[in-house]
Amino acid sequence: MDGILKWYGETGRIFWEYVLEYEGQPVFDHLREVWTVMRNAVERGLEAEGVLPGGLGLQRKASAYFRRASGMREGLRGRGLLFAYALAVSEENAAGTGLIVTAPTCGSAGVLPAVLYYLYKHHDVPEKRIIRALATAGLIGAIVKHNASISGAEVGCQGEIGVACAMAAAAVNQIFGGSPNQIEYAAEMGLEHHLGLTCDPVCGLVQIPCIERNAFAAARAMDANMYACLSDGRHNISFDKVVRTMLETGHDLPSLYKETSTGGLAKE
Repeated sequence: MDGILKWYGETGRIFWEYVLEYEGQPVFDHLREVWTVMRNAVERGLEAEGVLPGGLGLQRKASAYFRRASGMREGLRGRGLLFAYALAVSEENAAGTGLIVTAPTCGSAGVLPAVLYYLYKHHDVPEKRIIRALATAGLIGAIVKHNASISGAEVGCQGEIGVACAMAAAAVNQIFGGSPNQIEYAAEMGLEHHLGLTCDPVCGLVQIPCIERNAFAAARAMDANMYACLSDGRHNISFDKVVRTMLETGHDLPSLYKETSTGGLAKE
């Protein structure tokens, strides 16, 4: 991240332009396809009802949350809809009924689509800006994947939900006109405040507590964006430092908290 911010200081260009510079237009054509899959997953999940497969008897909630949230007063409606969109994608992934999203992983894939779909539907953000935000989100995920890990089996859920939150926070902040320093700050907060999060899925399924975590992380990404927007982008802990800390923390976690379903909530 420090290198990318240095590039910004030399060129005046922002994150999605960095992706265009080094990856080229074909990546944006691919991201347009990714956005289509994300959008379809949200809309498909909002219509689906019933019990998810796997033996836990977990009822789908996205459709009911969407209906209830739609009837709430304006101050509460947005948060409720955001929950519903995150649940929709996560439930579709857990059901395995269609094309699924990994952003950055299957278990954390509801966060980024939820915030982007919310802005697309309720803030009239055009698709072109959504695609550019996806490029920035992908860049954040790539930084973590290259320098640390996005694997729950290696570093716990902080590397999945934490990274998804960072990706979403950066994407939203860019859409709302944040500077590169504010975007970096939003991403840093999205990851920092998930440090130490364990991966302890009940019965080894990506359902409990995974699905709920996507909804809460989507809300936290929006909060990180707002916090960064109110700042001037200056802060003490850099994104790169948090990435290094996340990797160290993950290596320090006992194996029973890293996708083995032998500890934590999985024991209950």
